Amino acid sequence: MEEPVDTATAILASAAVLLRERTFDDISYRALADEVGISERTIYRQYPTRAHLIAALSNWIEQAFFPLPPFVTVSDFRAAVHERFRAFDASPAYAYVGARASAISPTLDIEPAYITRAIEAMLDVAAPTLNRRDRRRLAASLRYFSSAMFWARLRTGFDMDAGEICDAFDRAVGDVLAKLLDATWAER
Repeated sequence: MEEPVDTATAILASAAVLLRERTFDDISYRALADEVGISERTIYRQYPTRAHLIAALSNWIEQAFFPLPPFVTVSDFRAAVHERFRAFDASPAYAYVGARASAISPTLDIEPAYITRAIEAMLDVAAPTLNRRDRRRLAASLRYFSSAMFWARLRTGFDMDAGEICDAFDRAVGDVLAKLLDATWAER
């Protein structure tokens, strides 16, 4: 017996299916409603604008297709992001939705993403004396370097594959950590 799916999840899952055939811009609310088997008005009730839809779709795709393994140390963080970038290479249409969603203004009142909380927790343990301002700056930088946006910029702008993007990520993370922390911590 299948578990019932709520309307919002059904819409997002159907949008993900349609992304295999077309770009996000080519997915109309009408086509999405037809795919789900509901009225177009129901789509608008759930996602009043395309910005709301892409933000929710991006969050759903990240949880469903790009879950980030837990990490505590910088080494664990790097390994988790490398795995994430390889997953982005395997499903670029989904990764591009995440990149595009991160470029729009926030539309959802949601808690900080898992990765943001995990990076902050890693920094709390690894650099307990780091002041609040620098911790926030460092967390924001690490969040960006591990994002779909960073991957997409290097993939489309420089035609890099996941391995090359991982190398660029490692260099960027190493440089940022070295600027704020002593060199021995940056290698942990």
